[in-house]
Amino acid sequence: MFPLSFLKAGEDGMVARIGGDTEAKQHLADLGFVPGAVIHVVSTPGNGNMIISLKDSRLALTSQMAEKITVAMDRK
Repeated sequence: MFPLSFLKAGEDGMVARIGGDTEAKQHLADLGFVPGAVIHVVSTPGNGNMIISLKDSRLALTSQMAEKITVAMDRK
């Protein structure tokens, strides 16, 4: 398991754990980042920022938020 920020464009992962303070955890959960959720990295436009596909939505994450999400590689 490793931070979401380690994934590259085109890779999939499964959310394993969410770190950070209570407010950050709740914000990410509200967006759908919960343990077991499958994510796809659409692009990494630079500076560690990411575009993620999650449950029929595309979301932009800063590098700081991506570091709070621990993922495992999704072995489909």
